[in-house]
Amino acid sequence: MKELELKYGCNPNQKPARVFMKEGELPFTVLNGKPGYINLLDAMNSWQLVQELKEATGLPAAASFKHVSPAGAAVAAPLSDLLQKVYFVEGVELSPIATAYIRARGADRMSSYGDFVALSDECDAQTASFLAREVSDGIIAPSYSPEALEILKGKRKGTYLVLQMDKAYEPAELEQKEVFGITFEQKRNTVKLDEECLKDIPTQNKVIDEAAKRDLLISLITLKYTQSNSVCYAKDGQAIGIGAGQQSRVHCTRLAGNKADVWHLRQHPKVLALPFKAEVRRPDRDNAIDVYISEEWEDLLETDDWKRVFTEKPEPLTREEKKEYLKGITGVSLGSDAFFPFGDNVERAHKSGVSYIAQSGGSIRDDNVIETADKYNIAMAFTHIRLFHH
Repeated sequence: MKELELKYGCNPNQKPARVFMKEGELPFTVLNGKPGYINLLDAMNSWQLVQELKEATGLPAAASFKHVSPAGAAVAAPLSDLLQKVYFVEGVELSPIATAYIRARGADRMSSYGDFVALSDECDAQTASFLAREVSDGIIAPSYSPEALEILKGKRKGTYLVLQMDKAYEPAELEQKEVFGITFEQKRNTVKLDEECLKDIPTQNKVIDEAAKRDLLISLITLKYTQSNSVCYAKDGQAIGIGAGQQSRVHCTRLAGNKADVWHLRQHPKVLALPFKAEVRRPDRDNAIDVYISEEWEDLLETDDWKRVFTEKPEPLTREEKKEYLKGITGVSLGSDAFFPFGDNVERAHKSGVSYIAQSGGSIRDDNVIETADKYNIAMAFTHIRLFHH
C-alpha cells in the first residue's frame, strides 16, 4: 500500500488528511483498527526509539507514547518484588517483552493513560493480556503471535489499532516536512548513542558502573525522540521521569525530577498499604495515588471524596515523610538533550537522587556545572552530542 487516507489530521477541522510514500510502499501494515494522524506520528517515533534501545542494550525494549513524546521507555530488566507490587503484576511470570512494556507503562502511569505502545520484539499473548486491562489507543510491533493478535483485536470493542512494522525498512537519508507552505529538509538524525559517548568525564568522580551506563543510554535515546527542550531521569533499566517541551532547561529538570520523585514515592510503604476498595479500577487507583502523594491530599480530606476509592481514611503521607524518604534515593541517572547552562540543573537533579549525568557540554559555564557536580560527587559525562527533536 502506497497511501492511506485518514479521518482527519491533528484536529477534526484539518481535512483532508493522509499518509503516503513518494517512492515504494508504506512500511507498516494495519492489522486492526483505523489509524489517526497522531497515532502514526507516535508510531513512527516510538518505533525508532525501541529499535535503538534494543541495539544499544541488547535487551527487548518498549515505549509508551503520548502526543509525540514518550511517557515512558524501558528495557527488559527483571522486576523486583517491590516493583511487581507497584506495577500490579505480583506473582505473575513475565516474558522479557512484557516486562519491558510494564516498566515503560509504569514510569508515569498518569501520562500513559490512552498511550500508543511500541515493542522492539514480537508481541506475545502475555503482553497483549496486560494491555487488554489498560487504557491504550494502539500498538506497533514487528510481529504478533496468533494469540496476542486475537486478544488485541478484541480490545476497545474491536477498534484497537494494531500496526505491524517492516523491520527491514530503511528511510531515506534526507527527511522533509512542510510548515506554513514552506518545505524544510535536513539529514535524518542517525547519530548512534553507545558507551563511546560516555567516555569524556570531566568531574572528579569518573566511575560510571555498567548499570548506570545502561540507564544513561536509555535516558539519551529516550530524549532523541522527545520534544525539546527535554531531560530524562532513568533507573533500573527504565525512564522514571521525562520533562518534555519546556523553554527553560531547569524547568525540564524540575518537571522530570518531580515525576521521578513520584515514581519513587509510589514505592513508599504508606502508598503500598493504601486501603483501596476491591472494585476500584487501575486508572482510578493511579489518580488516587497521584493525589495522595501530592499537596492536594489535604484538600481532599476536607471532603468525602476519598470514600469513593478507599475503605477507610488513609493516614496522610506528610511533607516531612516524603522529604525524608527521598533523601535516601541514590543511583539515579540523568540525561539532557543539550548542555546545562547553569549549575542549578545539577542542584535540582541532586534532590532526586541523581548520581550520574550525561549532557552534551559546551556551555560557557561548564566550569560551574562541573564544580556543582563535584560538590555532590556526581559522575558527569560530556557526550558532545545534541539531541534536539522537533
